[in-house]
Amino acid sequence: MKKKRNWFSTIIQSTLDNILEASSPLRRYRKLRIALLFAMIGISMIPLSNVAGLGYFQYEDLLKKSEKEQLQWNLNGAKKSIETFVGELQSVVNFVARDDRYEELLKQEALEDLFARLQEGYKGFVDLGVIDCQGVQRSYVGPYNLKGKNYSGQDWYEQANIKKVYISNVFLGYRQVPHFVIKVANEIDDTGRQWVLRATINAETLQEFTSKINTKAADEIFIVDDGGVLQTSTTSYGKVLDVYTSPDRMDDSILTVFAPLENTPWTLVLVKKGYIHGEDWASFQKRLLIIFLSFMVICLFVSFIIVSILIEHMRNSDKRNQEIQAKAEHSNKLASIGRLATGVAHEVNNPLAVIQQNAGLIQDLLEMVEKNKYSSTLDKSLLAVQNAVNRCKVITHRLLGFARRMDVSLEDIDVNELVKEVLGFLDKEAMYNYINIETTFSEDLPHIHSDRGQLQQVFLNIINNAIDAIGKDGVILIRSGTFDDNHIELEICDSGTGIDPDALEHIFEPFYTTKEVGKGTGLGLSITYGLVKQLGGRIKVDSIIDKGTIFTVILPIHYAE
Repeated sequence: MKKKRNWFSTIIQSTLDNILEASSPLRRYRKLRIALLFAMIGISMIPLSNVAGLGYFQYEDLLKKSEKEQLQWNLNGAKKSIETFVGELQSVVNFVARDDRYEELLKQEALEDLFARLQEGYKGFVDLGVIDCQGVQRSYVGPYNLKGKNYSGQDWYEQANIKKVYISNVFLGYRQVPHFVIKVANEIDDTGRQWVLRATINAETLQEFTSKINTKAADEIFIVDDGGVLQTSTTSYGKVLDVYTSPDRMDDSILTVFAPLENTPWTLVLVKKGYIHGEDWASFQKRLLIIFLSFMVICLFVSFIIVSILIEHMRNSDKRNQEIQAKAEHSNKLASIGRLATGVAHEVNNPLAVIQQNAGLIQDLLEMVEKNKYSSTLDKSLLAVQNAVNRCKVITHRLLGFARRMDVSLEDIDVNELVKEVLGFLDKEAMYNYINIETTFSEDLPHIHSDRGQLQQVFLNIINNAIDAIGKDGVILIRSGTFDDNHIELEICDSGTGIDPDALEHIFEPFYTTKEVGKGTGLGLSITYGLVKQLGGRIKVDSIIDKGTIFTVILPIHYAE
């Protein structure tokens, strides 16, 4: 059962198919380079982005946790300060409200004296009053006319009868000024009736004390009651007795912590705004961005280098494969043409022999008869036939030489001396055409183990072609040297007309020639190519139109059979 390919494999396969369908090799390599570059960038950027994102959110959580812990620590400190402040006020009121002082405090002078002493120690007290068991304020000291007021219907009065010491929420009351009260209830006598000492403190006192608490970690510090009503004013959430609305829980830019204040109906609130936009967070984001961009640039650079190396390696591999394929095709072509040439040469040689024999017979018969006015014409015609036959024989001989793999006769050869011998055959032809042959032979050129006759034919063909390419007035430069530890090279450079680039691809093919009709058979370089290959070497040609041509022959020092 075949497994289904996933979407990634499908995309890759589709991309490769599109690349392979490109018309030109250059376009294919360009598309492949782009595809590989994007693939490598994608592969490298995915983990890089994941790591950067993970670091981003992890640090954000860590920063949030750290800020919240710091805010909680400040909350605990502020909570203790406010509890201490309220506890001192409560303790003072509780101390003066002893059971045996009811009758004493009903006297106005005694109550005023007590209130004066309280204000000396705590200026936050606004007034002081004594309330009987009926809820009526029997005596009062303060800026308002509240003596005789009935508080029996007030919630704080009912709470005071339940709890001995009670602290109320901030409220307006009769005076219409935000304040809270501390009430202490005691028994009047053994009947169980209770009287209440009521101390009033303006909300401004609580506001002032809360504002003095040093909480640099928080932007807002305030107090609310159990119903969310503000007991102190804030800059963002309203004034005293406004209803506090907590921020949206999804808003991570605001941190809020709460702590109930002991022995009070209040809750302390600390708020930290914009912690995510603080200096630490901004610095981290900047560093993270710099690191991310730096690694991204590195990934791009490395990906480009790797892709370039891969594409270049692929291009060189394809080029080598094409060269190998071209050489194989060329060898097959040579082999096919060789077999054809052998058959043609044998088939042509037989009628040529008959023509030559008959021409010789006719010439013998003409010598036996008397001369007439046609004798001279017949002699010239017979001579032309024999010359044509000899030319055909030379061609068929070359065809047989091209087709037949000659045995290699190895000997120790000084290539410099061998080239000088070949030049001895061509010196006169070069001199007649005003062609100067210059040589630069390496003095320490090692001797090679090869076939002298075949090498002579190779160099003779190349130098002869150079002379034909120049025609008149030119230079042939011949240089020998060491190619590497196992090979020597010989360069033959002429100042001829050069070879067209299209012709260079076919220069070693049999019967291909750039010479004029009748001046060449197209077998010289083919035979040369085959001989060099047979001797274990290689030959290459470079040419520039109107500049000249360079043939380079590379031969092994030791022939490998």
